[in-house]
Amino acid sequence: MKCPFCQSPDTQVIETREVEDGTALRRRRRCGQCDKRFTTYERAEVSFPVVVKKDGRRTDYDRNKLRASFLLALRKRPVSADAVDTAIGHVEQKLLQSGARELPSTQIGNWVMDELRRLDSIAYVRFASVYHSFKDLGQFLDVLQEVQPASARPRRSRGAS
Repeated sequence: MKCPFCQSPDTQVIETREVEDGTALRRRRRCGQCDKRFTTYERAEVSFPVVVKKDGRRTDYDRNKLRASFLLALRKRPVSADAVDTAIGHVEQKLLQSGARELPSTQIGNWVMDELRRLDSIAYVRFASVYHSFKDLGQFLDVLQEVQPASARPRRSRGAS
């Protein structure tokens, strides 16, 4: 593995760890030339379904696009990189387990929302507002109600009408 800093081929693995969900190995490496450290990930190479967009276009699955979506929703939120990697791994497991050759992007979006709901409610609401293209405040409030604990919801008064 070449060093990303100096391009030297002389690197050593100094630590290997399994990623939380067991779908990848995380390796810490040190360059013998410049002595800098960096991380690599080792994953099994698999064939993912083709993603069918809402407009009918077909595109290859792109892990980097999925990661970018997570990171945008989680921007400035207290969620670790390992937790994001685990969530991405869960979505990829569902992609593979579907057994489909093609999968609508809406299904992937729903899986992303499920993972974001578990990770961080603010990130979930951010993603949902873009994903569902909210047209009015009512739709936004509906999603807020979903993530707000029942004990914190405002009580509606009963009685005189």
